[in-house]
Amino acid sequence: MNRRNLAWHAAVLCLAVSGIVPLHAGDAGALELRWRPDHSAVEVRGLPDRVIQAIHGAQWPPEKWAELLSVRIVPLSKTPGSMPSMLGRYAVEGKTLVFTPRFPWQSGQSYHASFQPGGLPLELVADLPPVTADFTVPMPDATPSTVVSQIYPAVDIVPENLLKFYLHFSAPMSGGQIYQHIHLKNEAGNDIELPFLEINEELWDRSMTRLTLFIDPGRIKREVKPLEDVGPALEAGKRFTLVIDAAWPDALGRPMKSAAIKSFSVGPPDRQSPDPAQWTLRVPRAGTLEPLALTFTEPMDNALALRHLTVVDATSHRLDGQSGLALDGRHWTFLPSAPWPSDPLTIIIDPMFEDLAGNTPQRAFEVDVSNNPAAPAGQSTSKSTRLPFTPVK
Repeated sequence: MNRRNLAWHAAVLCLAVSGIVPLHAGDAGALELRWRPDHSAVEVRGLPDRVIQAIHGAQWPPEKWAELLSVRIVPLSKTPGSMPSMLGRYAVEGKTLVFTPRFPWQSGQSYHASFQPGGLPLELVADLPPVTADFTVPMPDATPSTVVSQIYPAVDIVPENLLKFYLHFSAPMSGGQIYQHIHLKNEAGNDIELPFLEINEELWDRSMTRLTLFIDPGRIKREVKPLEDVGPALEAGKRFTLVIDAAWPDALGRPMKSAAIKSFSVGPPDRQSPDPAQWTLRVPRAGTLEPLALTFTEPMDNALALRHLTVVDATSHRLDGQSGLALDGRHWTFLPSAPWPSDPLTIIIDPMFEDLAGNTPQRAFEVDVSNNPAAPAGQSTSKSTRLPFTPVK
């Protein structure tokens, strides 16, 4: 969901409706003009069958629809009739006439809705009276409540060639200017110059609650100009601090409740591929819901471990269940949705699975081409790694 949709949902959920205004107790029962219960549209309910039949599927131009049902912004002069009708979609749903605005309601803005039967052909009007209703969209609660709920990797020591951070937020955030709110500081409290890969397409998940933050690969890979000219973003043997400003606005425009600070130490660079043969596997018992447990020899990338380790049966059918990775990044578990079978199974390690430095079981993130010209840096493979096991009977 993008920021515009988030703003729309936040606004419509805060609508304050002045009331439901009855129109006419005619042959179709009581008529009423109201805002839909989820506050997403304006409705005219209880229209007579003769009216519904006449307007259902009508190919009227916008100005004709607006003569029947209009919604206008109320200006400061409090004369809504001086403003043009809002653009939107008119539709008949059952026996209800519905107006859905093209653009979101605006916080703090008042609106005036008017149903005018005079917009119908004379033979349909009968004694239906006009009716109006008003509402105001209140300003969102300005009390800060969003926090950084977790920063990955969560370990205290990271390799000098750490590839990325993941920032998790407790509520949807705003994007567009993220780098002015994120700082990497050295032991003296000074900002590291341009440590991150700043790209226009910020790497948010769909909910805007998780941001992937890459360290500039030019500050990681040896024998490239940024590393030679500026030096590494992180240096082994030193401590650094990642600071997330409290002034960073969430999706509703509110600052965060507090800043987030993660201090960590930097160890030597890691340029070796993870070796699954060195991992420890704890096999569950068949017929139970015991967890399958895998212990790595080093911390792994949190998001990729949860996404790219799967369990399949002999027919390559994926088992349903819930995977998890401990905060130390070394202990992965899988809880099945159904009891374990007694048949042979396999853990599939996708080629996208990585450690903290971007190394995969198939290749290192940084490859010495002079020693391995057949495997240039950055080359990947589509071949998965397989770890077979059989639940204990």
